Amino acid sequence: MPAALTSNDNRVTVAMTGASGAPYALRLIENLLAQGQQVLLMVSSAAKVVLATEENMQLPGNPKAMAEFLRHKFGVTDTGQLQVFGKEEWFSPVASGSAAPKRMVVCPCSTSTLSAIAVGASNSLIERAADVVLKERGQLILVPRESPLSTIHLQNMLTLSQAGAVIMPAAPGFYHQPQSIDDLIDFMVARILDHLQLEQTLVPRWGYGTTSVRGEE
Repeated sequence: MPAALTSNDNRVTVAMTGASGAPYALRLIENLLAQGQQVLLMVSSAAKVVLATEENMQLPGNPKAMAEFLRHKFGVTDTGQLQVFGKEEWFSPVASGSAAPKRMVVCPCSTSTLSAIAVGASNSLIERAADVVLKERGQLILVPRESPLSTIHLQNMLTLSQAGAVIMPAAPGFYHQPQSIDDLIDFMVARILDHLQLEQTLVPRWGYGTTSVRGEE
């Protein structure tokens, strides 16, 4: 079970990897920053390709330049609120159990990253950061986007679930009657925020929205 979160722990590690679903990650980061959370971000090389394909966004290669680019995009003035780390910055806070945030979201999570975390490979900073959260009994949320899922994928998900991670496939619902792609994105981001124990007003909670559904009489 994840360790209890302290009330003053406002840090969240976010990793973007090479699965489809970049809009989920950007919306998540936007909401975390808006709530005053400190985001420690890692973006894999494959994730940069996905961002360019899905969002027409060309991120700078240098982590510091990338951080400046994203701070400008999200309107962040505090340089400490959004930090970006390269894949081999082994002296960054996320690489050590003594300094890493207790909460981490990999969104989107490629099946390659999923498998590496499942076996404890730690060949990149993203993999090491996830390994740290698991060993420290923190909260690790993985958002895979793949279809169909092979037996290998499912076995890796089972291994990680048994290790304490939350597997949250990018599978938006439709009961809130989405009117746009943004509504579908918000559905998933709302679920992630719920699990991070953060408030969200993106999607009405079941039973509290304006939509009513009647069964046949």
